[in-house]
Amino acid sequence: MATTRCQMLKVLDELLEPGRFRDYAPNGLQVEGRDLIATVVSGVTASQALLDAAVAAGADAVLVHHGYFWKSENPCLVGMKGRRIRTLIEAGMSLFAYHLPLDCHPELGNNAGLGRALGLSGFAPLRLDEPSLPVFVGEYETARPIREVADILGDGLARQVLCEGDGTVRRGAGCRGGGEGYIDEAADAGADLFVTGEVSEQTIHIARERGIGFIAAGHHATERFGVQSVGAWLAEELGVDHTFIDIDNPA
Repeated sequence: MATTRCQMLKVLDELLEPGRFRDYAPNGLQVEGRDLIATVVSGVTASQALLDAAVAAGADAVLVHHGYFWKSENPCLVGMKGRRIRTLIEAGMSLFAYHLPLDCHPELGNNAGLGRALGLSGFAPLRLDEPSLPVFVGEYETARPIREVADILGDGLARQVLCEGDGTVRRGAGCRGGGEGYIDEAADAGADLFVTGEVSEQTIHIARERGIGFIAAGHHATERFGVQSVGAWLAEELGVDHTFIDIDNPA
């Protein structure tokens, strides 16, 4: 079954509510393709490899977390960026990209997926009054060793994770991707563990000095949840075919 490009944009904007966020890139339709959409490919980043795979799959649209036109990005469509845009236009594929809105959706977002992967119950945004703060907190029914949590998460994500701390965790907090800078907010909220994608040099010192466990599970790996969930939701809501394509990225 096919839908229109305009209808897909409408339902995605209603679902993800991009107007609630001050973001680093435009959310929504970034590159306009053909009017009718029957096949959607999703992926974390609109890399050339993902676009080539989408063309091979006969996609009419691509849904990603990391699109284009970031605030610090050179706006000229040359070189690598020119090739990517040219691939989309020549194939007639639309590019839909949602950044913070895809992180923060309470059921389908990256943070929700990470919370489920951690096995936390009752997880919710750290501050309901600040929707652009992509940090969640949740609880374990009984305290669990931090190293055990790290092993479970690593198995679920099929990758080795970095773990700092040897205590137990009852209250956990997390933030997908490059969220290591939020470790202080997690500690202030009484969390025993903070989980994110990346680690900076100072993060380990903060974790040790504030007595909070820390896990870095990979930026890409912790941001695979949202596009898969939203793509599956589109398939059910609009009747389109959806395929998630994971372009390997160890970062």
